Amino acid sequence: MKKSAVAAKTSPQNPQKNAIHKTPFQKIEPYLYITPALILFCCFVFFPFAKTLFLSLHSTTPKGEISKFVGFSNFTSLLTSEAFRNSLFVTVKYSLMVVFFSIAAGFITGVLANEKIPGTGLFRTIYSLPMAISSAAASIIFIFVFHPSIGILNYLLGTDIGWLISDKWAFFSVVMVTVWMNIGLNFIFILAALQSVPPELYESASLEGAGFFRKHLSITLPCISPTLFFLLIINVINSFQSFAQINLMTKGGPGQSTYVIVYSIYQEAFFNNRFGLACAESVILFFIILALTLVQFRLEKKVTY
Repeated sequence: MKKSAVAAKTSPQNPQKNAIHKTPFQKIEPYLYITPALILFCCFVFFPFAKTLFLSLHSTTPKGEISKFVGFSNFTSLLTSEAFRNSLFVTVKYSLMVVFFSIAAGFITGVLANEKIPGTGLFRTIYSLPMAISSAAASIIFIFVFHPSIGILNYLLGTDIGWLISDKWAFFSVVMVTVWMNIGLNFIFILAALQSVPPELYESASLEGAGFFRKHLSITLPCISPTLFFLLIINVINSFQSFAQINLMTKGGPGQSTYVIVYSIYQEAFFNNRFGLACAESVILFFIILALTLVQFRLEKKVTY
């Protein structure tokens, strides 16, 4: 009887008796660990975002001081502005091309670097190099590469094209530079995903007579689809926020051919001193990126895990 009484006291059927009573400090201790991160987020993310929303509903003085409440007038002005609609069109076209070619180039270089051929280590280093170069440094380098008279690109092609001063070529030049800068990140993630694909799958496909392209189409792409999905989201967000290369290389021109939304925000705020309008553009850009991200997550069920 004594043993059964002791067992009843220590039995998991008595959770109230076995529960650990936490002190007030132990209850708030987990929140103390995340307090520094919350403070940083509040100072550099949540407060600036709330301030942007607030300013988007006001007009401001050239010094950035609030002059009066205008409601949604800033948004109405933007949506009826031909310049803003053009910047939106340029941004979408720019993002589509950058995302497609960046992921495609990362996939091709990843597949090549994953092959067991001599010099693979050197190729992997070369493909990863763009990650080590800042956007500003890369832009300065390519300004000289695209120079119409002393640029190496015209020298190699035997042409005299003004790559950054031509309406026809400036847009594609900026896209090319952005794709080159994105290759490193995409390459590293795709290569890591490729190395996790079981080699037995390729061996079985070879026995069935599958060729090089068929194996990658039927095996590689489904196996690394979670990584490609992740890179799709990252590349879309980064492409909509491209600024340094456009500011340094083309200044949104020529003829607004590279006038993306981020550069338009910069122009409205720091050159036209219309901070309320710039904040409204920022809010619109935020909701565009949010909508695209939500759509991508809705399509996540088609990703093979």
